[in-house]
Amino acid sequence: MKVSLSWLSTHLDLSGRSTAQLSDLLTFAGIEVEGIDEKGVDSNKIVVGQILESVQHPNADRLSVCQVDDGSGSPRQIVCGAKNYKVGDKVPVALPGAILPGNFEIKEGQLRKVASNGMMCSGKELGLGDDHSGLMILDPELPVGKLFKDLIQPDVIFDLEITPNRSDLLSHVGLARELAALTGLPLKGLRDHTKTTTPAQPGTSNLKLEAPEACPYYTARIIKGIKVGPSPDWLRQRLESVGLRPINNVVDITNYVMFEMGQPLHAFDAAKLNGGIVVRHASAGEKFRALDGNEYTLAESDLVIADQSRPVAIAGVMGGEESGVSDTTTEILLESAYFAPSVVRRTGRRLGLHSDSSYRFERGADPMQVQGASELAAKLILTIAGGTASDTLQFAGAPPQLVSEVALEEARMHRLLGIPDLKIDEAHGILEKLGLEKRSASTDKSTWGIPSYRIDLQRSVDLVEEVARVVGLERVPSRNVAVMGTGDAADRSYDQAMQIRHALVNRGLNEAQTLRLISTAQLTDSLGTLTPTNVAVPVKNPLSEDHTHLRTSITPGLLATAALNIRQGNSRLRFFEMGRVFLQLPNGTSREEERLALLVSGPIAPMGWTDADPRAADVFDLRGIIESLPGLGGIEIKRIADNDTFLLNSEIRNGNRVLGWIAQIHPARARQLDARHPIYVAELLLSALRQGSAGHAKFEDLPKFPSITRDVAMEAPADLPAQKVAAYFSGLKEPLLISTQVFDVFADATGTRLPADRKSLAYSLTYRSAERTLETAEIDQAHARILAGLEKAVPVTIRK
Repeated sequence: MKVSLSWLSTHLDLSGRSTAQLSDLLTFAGIEVEGIDEKGVDSNKIVVGQILESVQHPNADRLSVCQVDDGSGSPRQIVCGAKNYKVGDKVPVALPGAILPGNFEIKEGQLRKVASNGMMCSGKELGLGDDHSGLMILDPELPVGKLFKDLIQPDVIFDLEITPNRSDLLSHVGLARELAALTGLPLKGLRDHTKTTTPAQPGTSNLKLEAPEACPYYTARIIKGIKVGPSPDWLRQRLESVGLRPINNVVDITNYVMFEMGQPLHAFDAAKLNGGIVVRHASAGEKFRALDGNEYTLAESDLVIADQSRPVAIAGVMGGEESGVSDTTTEILLESAYFAPSVVRRTGRRLGLHSDSSYRFERGADPMQVQGASELAAKLILTIAGGTASDTLQFAGAPPQLVSEVALEEARMHRLLGIPDLKIDEAHGILEKLGLEKRSASTDKSTWGIPSYRIDLQRSVDLVEEVARVVGLERVPSRNVAVMGTGDAADRSYDQAMQIRHALVNRGLNEAQTLRLISTAQLTDSLGTLTPTNVAVPVKNPLSEDHTHLRTSITPGLLATAALNIRQGNSRLRFFEMGRVFLQLPNGTSREEERLALLVSGPIAPMGWTDADPRAADVFDLRGIIESLPGLGGIEIKRIADNDTFLLNSEIRNGNRVLGWIAQIHPARARQLDARHPIYVAELLLSALRQGSAGHAKFEDLPKFPSITRDVAMEAPADLPAQKVAAYFSGLKEPLLISTQVFDVFADATGTRLPADRKSLAYSLTYRSAERTLETAEIDQAHARILAGLEKAVPVTIRK
């Protein structure tokens, strides 16, 4: 909400406080200041000047030397770079010593060796708009020498974020009340309109209230003989200062009252109404054209203001185009009412229609100001637009009582705040400054009447919070109330999760966060669950077809993220997500698992001039990322059944523990995602990772003795899984063998150089001793033992 400091100053003298001090005051009171915009300059050294002469600068093509009349009696020479003026124009002139926005001081000086004694200003240089393309040309009727601040009043605009519970701050009167309590300054001007002078009478047949639960109180006032036209300057400036566009005097007055008091109003052209006013719920499918020019289809839950034939306003949200005030209007019906916040909020969200009025009604207006706001608006309309108001105010219903008495438990207040020097009289004085009324008091408790505009004060602790806000947290003494505790299992789990996150981010992966709800179609994308539809937990009341089940795997969400990135032109995909999955047990109960999912696809590195076409990532790149996770070490891959979604579907094991699953997305499924490269995914059980975590990293010294490598080539059946050969090598107890690596695979489908049902495998075996340099003989013996055992354990033939 935008708040004008000059507008506030009509209720409170804030001249003794700087803008920064006011910002800090509001912030520490719980009102967030999102921005501050200074408009105009409060200076006696900026005047209206008239350009008498303009000649080309002798030393600069883009500059001119002007003689300017500033009202002092003698011309002032000013060098200027603008081109949008002509001799005789009147412009703002900043004299030497003037301070412009940004703390820019005007001084006498020279530009290209020509004296310049001041500056002619653009609107932006004076804090008025963003136009700095040329000088600000003023009204030619203005007197030369007149102070510019008398033409455009300087102002400071605060952009405030008001919390939903503080609807009383959505007006200048409300904010002035708050600042008065915080500063101790007295309020001035008329600020309480609950005491009105116009008599009210119950509505006749011209005013019916058919939905009292949605509109407990409705008032209407007829004003005849008005003249619609432009608003006076003071009213236009007030509205423009808070970001509103002036429309006409009647509409502007209703907007002014809303920002002044916080009570929205609406004016109908009475000649365009067909009969009396009826406050009712809309009929299903009823059409309504609003002031924004759009037509809306209403529902039975929507509240409308209607005449005898049609809706003329959506209650609390927006008026109708057909009944709005125009230049030809001479008689108006002025509406002021209280609408239930839930009704206005529901309608606004359903229609996607929001306004300054609905913003206030949704948070709760003050029902006791309904009649007063109507009376203030009527007085302004009669003053500005003329006319005659009806002698009485018609009403239906009664203002709801939203507040009651609240007790302040003073012992509890001292215990909660912990301020030793806080006296009871000081706390009571704060509450009285905030508008509360002390009804009774005893030794340990006092009872307070809550003003109608403070609907957020419902409990004793609310009053304690009010005292704390005004007193300030700087008075709360610092003390140690606890000591550092030892870490528990939850802390260790959190630390390990963050360690894994940092490790994956350092390896170039991006963390994703997807919904825990997935669709029925996404269940087949679940990794690690052979029959996901049997273990999926359905949602009893799904909001849409896309959110029918709790996820049984994180992989469906990552695939959806991959599809979104592919559509945006990103082919290099590196994602991970850590979160919970939900599995239904055979006995009807469910359990939750924490998992880590990874997705890799596309080039292993960004394209660059050194490598214009980097290779695409494969399953071994993903395996390498998994093996590099903190405390994990080597893993074993064991194939399980493929399906229509996953190829190379395998379990990830570490000894006898299942760590998770790894797979390639089936090409058919990848094509549905428009993927240009194979997609590989993995999903790990965090509980299994924690069980196998080795804690702190361990380091080994670099080997002191050299290694020796021997190669071996073998023929094997073409369908022999490489896992069988790898399992044989990993199961060896040979102390000198430290590693094996396959470096060649050859097959010939034609059968010319190798039978078609056979393939050739080549491995490199590395030997080393940690205690000495190995001799050739002992390496030969170890190598022979390994090869002999290989031919017995695996159906291969060693090539010699």
